[in-house]
Parts: sequence; C-alpha cells; structure tokens
Amino acid sequence: MTDTASDPLKAELLQIALDAAHHAGAFLRDGRPDDLGVAATKSSAADVVTEMDIASEKLITGLIADLRPDDGVVGEEGASVEGTSGIQWVIDPIDGTVNYLYGLPSWAVSIAARKDGETVVGVVHAPMRGETCRAVLGEGAYVNDRAARVRPAPAFGLALVGTGFGYLAERRARQAEVVRQLIPQVRDIRRGGSAAIDLCDVATGRLDAYYERGLNPWDYAAGDLIAREAGALTGGRPGEPLSPDLTIAAPPGLFEPLQRLLEELGAWHD
Repeated sequence: MTDTASDPLKAELLQIALDAAHHAGAFLRDGRPDDLGVAATKSSAADVVTEMDIASEKLITGLIADLRPDDGVVGEEGASVEGTSGIQWVIDPIDGTVNYLYGLPSWAVSIAARKDGETVVGVVHAPMRGETCRAVLGEGAYVNDRAARVRPAPAFGLALVGTGFGYLAERRARQAEVVRQLIPQVRDIRRGGSAAIDLCDVATGRLDAYYERGLNPWDYAAGDLIAREAGALTGGRPGEPLSPDLTIAAPPGLFEPLQRLLEELGAWHD
C-alpha cells in the first residue's frame, strides 16, 4: 500500500498517523489482558477509561513527540499540548472503549491531524476488522487499498441509519425517544458503539447515514474527513458544522431530510 499524498507535509502527517495507529492497534489487540481493569470513570460509572486507553494514548503521543515535537496534541485521555507549528493532532486511543472492555470487535484507534484548525489527515484503524480507513483533504478516502465511496442516497424509508448513545441517564433517555420516533420512518437503526467506525461505515457504504449527539472532536475528527472525502455531507444542526451538539453524516439527498427530521425531533438537546 502506498500511503503518500501530493503535498509533502500531508504525506508526512499521513505516514505518522498510519504508523502510530498501527502501533497502538497492535499493542491493544495483542496486549489486551484477560482481566482488563477499569482505571477510572468519566461522565458516569458506565463511561469507562481502561488502563489500555491510557497506555495507548501515551504510545501515540510519544511517537508524535519524537517525530514532530513542536506540534500540538489533544487526546481523549487528557493529552494536551499547545504546540507552535500550526499542526494539532486529535487522538482517540480507543474509540469504542466499552466494546474493547467486553471483547467485542468494534473498536478503533482514531488519529487526525489539523493544520491551522482544518483537518487535513484522518486515520481510523480497526484491528479486529483488519481495516484501516484513511483520507487526505482533497485526495479521497481509502479503506486499505480500495477507494472508499458512500452508497448513493436511498429513499428515506429505505435508509439504514447508525447512531449511538451517551452515558448520562437523562441524555440516554432523550436519545431513546428520538430513536423511537425515527425508526418507523427508516429501514432500520444500527448501534455499533464506535463513532469513528460508524463514520467510516458511511464512507464505505455499510451505513446509509449516521448521527449522534454528545460526540467530542476526538470521536469524529478523523472519521468526519474520511466520510467527506468519500462523498458524504457532514454537519450538525441546520447551518452549523458538526459539533458535540449533533453530528450527522450521509450522502447528498439523504443528509438534508435527515438533518431536517433530527432538528424537528430535537436530537440536538437533552
């Protein structure tokens, strides 16, 4: 596989992201202890941080610091470096931590690089799938060696839609109510447990659309670029970019009616 980009800086960032994601993925896959422990909780007792999350983030940030010490870094498990180069790395060391904790295969390492605030490189490596999705801004998206492309927009009633749920009880109850009203209007709903993989599944045509409230930048930074480079539209509420309030990804023709319906259903608030 040739992991190059036309711009030398983007090519360098892509290679670093690929190397870091594969190193972390191998560490997580091969080093997962049978008695995997919960190191802490985040928003609630159901929102876990495993010891492997923390170790994976240290592995990734250490590799980046060795190669590009002037870059900024923000990671889910607390990594925060301001940086002076104009490049910021956005890292989720395990996206789908609960899946990983339980031994389910839908988890990934997500790494994005931003230049002056714009995402220019995204990598989502899913070791248990044997897949790496990657994108460079303006140069398309790939899954392993194959070009990734969204599925053409189906009729709304035939759309397979992915979503996810937060960890706070009040938010989960509200999200369940939105799903209750949405599911009769589409083909079906899927809940995979990894936002990064869900966004890549839109990019590769395994889902027609995906939406979720409550995501953070490390959850969607890489997957957003991959989905867009595969032909998806992404955003939040009408006229707004994707954000913790709401993240939506779907091909043109499906994105617009889904966004309108989610606005009507109040999917953007608890």
